[in-house]
Amino acid sequence: MNLKTRFSLILATALLAAGCSSTAEKSEPAATPADPALGCTSSAVEHLKGKTATPELLEQARQQAGASTARILTPDSVVTLEYNGQRLNLNVDDQRVIARVSCG
Repeated sequence: MNLKTRFSLILATALLAAGCSSTAEKSEPAATPADPALGCTSSAVEHLKGKTATPELLEQARQQAGASTARILTPDSVVTLEYNGQRLNLNVDDQRVIARVSCG
């Protein structure tokens, strides 16, 4: 097979693969409570980033994420390294604005 034929096949394959990709925008899911049987789901509370963490918001987030426990972690918080898949973590900055949500 000559070089021109190989290049044509590679180009055709790339164009076909590009045609299979989707560029449609995905809508954000509604903030519905996660199934507690599935454990903590941090993606269910991603919409809280940028909000100020309060005890009330922490409890709402815990319920929405389906977590059994939740905590607010400040920049100075001391944390242990044990992993708890049922625990929701809200990482906040010095002004208690939520910067990151995670389970563990």
